[in-house]
Amino acid sequence: MAFAANPGVDPRRVTSPTTAAAGFHHALADYAPTPVRDLGGGVLVKDESARMGLPAFKILGASWAVERALSHASATTTLVAASAGNHGRAVAHEAARRGLACRVYLPGRSLPVRRAAIEGEGAEVRVVDGTYEQCVALARADGERSDTLEIADVGDSGPAHDVIDGYATLFDEAARQVEFDALVVPVGVGSLAAAAARFGARAGLPVIGVEPVAAPCLTASLAAGEPVVVPTPGTTMAGLDCAEVSPAAWPDLRAGIAGTVTVTDDEAAAAMRELGGHGLFIGESGAAPLAALRQDGVDLGTTTRVLLVATEGRTASPPPG
Repeated sequence: MAFAANPGVDPRRVTSPTTAAAGFHHALADYAPTPVRDLGGGVLVKDESARMGLPAFKILGASWAVERALSHASATTTLVAASAGNHGRAVAHEAARRGLACRVYLPGRSLPVRRAAIEGEGAEVRVVDGTYEQCVALARADGERSDTLEIADVGDSGPAHDVIDGYATLFDEAARQVEFDALVVPVGVGSLAAAAARFGARAGLPVIGVEPVAAPCLTASLAAGEPVVVPTPGTTMAGLDCAEVSPAAWPDLRAGIAGTVTVTDDEAAAAMRELGGHGLFIGESGAAPLAALRQDGVDLGTTTRVLLVATEGRTASPPPG
């Protein structure tokens, strides 16, 4: 579909971004800015396929959320999380770095390679015969134990807010690396998109959210003017296979996202192939912004340089064709 404008956009109501997480990240031994690649024609790609030892951007939010949460819960021995793959691996990686145990709840339709990657970080993976949202509920209940701490990137808990703050580092980096006048980001539960909306509101540039046709929770919510739950029959864009946006992210999404574009699995696969032709080996969720940009009817107005956030590397074989 073409661009669906957000009727309630009002950048004046968007939360100001914080720089607290950036100072924390910069002090980590394995921190380095990820590169921005130029595809030509004014299209730039922030390549998050290798971030602090992991193949996705999620460690920025997870590491800051863990740092903040542990400052109030010193008796914690175990971190728990729900995930479609990348967030859980990031939490597991951070748990191992701090000498903590970790449990991750993963939907049964997640690829086996994602489970293996999380287990490779030393975490216990509990595969749930259900949706991502059911995993969220199980992780939340598990996190209520006295020695256990849930690191959620969805909901209205402290960690869910801290995850958004952690992602601000990505946009701070990008602004130092290159000039651009529009942002296109994948949505999922909306934490990254909320961080993008905060940056965009401050910088005075539009932010476009991208979702699978099979899971358009933000598109539906913006049209309704309130959060709504959508059915999720499944998509290869596993990180975006979400039925509802995070309450922590919703206010900034409502006020700060200029609009959304939905893309099909086939369109994401085509974008993966195009990125591969430029030497960028990006996964389905990370390729979604390019898939959106390549659709007929997506008009960014006077934009001349657009930054796409390619949120992950590939987790399986290359797309067919």
